[in-house]
Amino acid sequence: MLSRVAERLYWMSRYLERSENLARLLTVYSNLLFDLPRGARIGWHTLLEITGSMEEFQQSHQITDERAVIRYLLADARYPGSLLSTLVLARENARTTREIIPAEAWEQINNLYLVVRDSAGRSVARGPRQDLLQQVIGSCQQLTGLFEGAMSHNSGYRFIELARSIERADMTTRIVHAGSANLLPDNVPEDGEPAAVEPYENLIWMSILRSSSAYQMYRQHVQDRVNAEDVVTFLLQDPLFPRSVLHCLNRLEEGLQPLPHNDRVLRDVAGALRRVGDTRVNVQSGRALTEYIDALQQEIGTIHIAIEQTWLQPAIAQDATQ
Repeated sequence: MLSRVAERLYWMSRYLERSENLARLLTVYSNLLFDLPRGARIGWHTLLEITGSMEEFQQSHQITDERAVIRYLLADARYPGSLLSTLVLARENARTTREIIPAEAWEQINNLYLVVRDSAGRSVARGPRQDLLQQVIGSCQQLTGLFEGAMSHNSGYRFIELARSIERADMTTRIVHAGSANLLPDNVPEDGEPAAVEPYENLIWMSILRSSSAYQMYRQHVQDRVNAEDVVTFLLQDPLFPRSVLHCLNRLEEGLQPLPHNDRVLRDVAGALRRVGDTRVNVQSGRALTEYIDALQQEIGTIHIAIEQTWLQPAIAQDATQ
């Protein structure tokens, strides 16, 4: 397979998974804030922190309220991480690989893009927003099924799977990081006492689980009330849940095995697996967990760079070593 084709399949898959993750996050987070008391410390700025867009948002916005944040993350064509921009990129990568992916997948991606393009600007209001986000989630899940059931499991399919696993692992770490930053000790702001959220901690951790569609599976495996330690452990280290970091890294390792020249990437994945699987995560301190998550995110980023340099941009990698 040509490296440019592999690169387009890889990024198509990452953008589709990113679109689904963002739609899930916006849906669950909106519902959460409506259940919290007025004045609770968690606000719309947390969405910007999870998506890593706070700095860029502040360059063009003065107020971090619901309407501004939702419009920015949903429909701002100037922000490359918005739902609209992400689907533009997913569609373009799918368009240039139409001969590789199932025809039904291309049609689904194109239709999803058209729906979001025509509806995103009008969907800032809560009712239309929920309808649009549910349509995005459903369409992305259908695409996952199409690739699984209607595409040969060849090298192209493997790059689609690799991309999905990396994107899921990255988003899960971001969600856990956001929860720890807002709820755990050592992360209390210095400019005064925040409004108490302790009575609502269970509700917030439940929403964190739901943002990864993990609540039902968590309840089946953990015979206790929802609490920080069990939620963090489940989302990071459960080997069976498809969106846990450990499961995603295991899928990465499996998908890499048949590919040529995989030594470097497998070493990077093995390092991340050791950090996740062999470490007892300290959730008693928000600072300690934040440092752990930061290190894990760096390792996920290293895996992505290794994949790019090994298969997606081999010419660039060769030039860099000369």
